[in-house]
Amino acid sequence: MKSPELDPSKKEVAYFMRRLYKKNLTTTSGGNISCRFDSDTVIISPSELDKARIKGKQTGVITMEGKSLTPGIKFSIETNMHLSIYKKRPDIKAIIHAHPPVSTSFTAMNKSINCKLIAESYFILGTPQVAGYALMGTQSLAKIVSEKAANTNVILLENHGIICLGTSLLEAFNKIEILEASAKMTLITELMNDVRQLTPEQIKEIDNLTH
Repeated sequence: MKSPELDPSKKEVAYFMRRLYKKNLTTTSGGNISCRFDSDTVIISPSELDKARIKGKQTGVITMEGKSLTPGIKFSIETNMHLSIYKKRPDIKAIIHAHPPVSTSFTAMNKSINCKLIAESYFILGTPQVAGYALMGTQSLAKIVSEKAANTNVILLENHGIICLGTSLLEAFNKIEILEASAKMTLITELMNDVRQLTPEQIKEIDNLTH
């Protein structure tokens, strides 16, 4: 689909995918990013391309009902998951799914990432939710994740990876970076066996900032 109006958004999707890779938050073939261009159009990263070198012209455009507007581009395997989330959350404009190594490790453990160690983590992330396992790229996964997304913007996919939602690509990217930092801090405090997290009073103060 050739449209000058779409170009800036397509370039942004590609830019944040390259940035995701450069920050070691995903692998060459892993992860996917999308943004909602308008009420019926979504721009999404393609499949089977080097994430470190992707360009805006290589991103795909699809309608909310799944009609490809860029037939020459192979869409991400998780396209249905992205569309399902957008349908569930009209307020969300961007979705990032990736496999940052430390936070993704928590999806394979019965331990939670502690987002109450510093104020920034709790303020930005709240309490991340866990979505049960389903095979990648399936409608079952799309259903499970979109239902979980109704009540949170940060989701850990069991034995899979991370999804962060935002009103912009920058907001969603910020969440996944902070989640990975929070996972590292959780790991360090567990290893040091010395944890001093935010008190209930401090948590309440932060909650008041968000209302």
